[in-house]
Amino acid sequence: MITFDQFKQMDIRIARITAVENHPNADKLYLLSVDTGEGIKKLVAGIREHYTAEELIGRQVVIVNNLQPATIRGQSSEGMALATKDGEKLALLAPDKEVKVGSPVT
Repeated sequence: MITFDQFKQMDIRIARITAVENHPNADKLYLLSVDTGEGIKKLVAGIREHYTAEELIGRQVVIVNNLQPATIRGQSSEGMALATKDGEKLALLAPDKEVKVGSPVT
């Protein structure tokens, strides 16, 4: 369990995917460029089996913006796109309406 104060420390916001590349060292990973409203960040996302690059570009997604950077298979990831998984089906979390990029999730 985490406290409400710990939860409030998370910077969860809406971002827009601006570019998608195949990860050079992993068949299941993409390198996503996302606009956070404060600039572009690179994310490594294990969604390649579920989405084509064309389906992702321009899409709004929910991200954890203040996650400590990590190196995943040799590539830096500066946040995390949130998704849900039901068996083999994976779905990215997104607002149900177009909102301003950088809008906080509250």
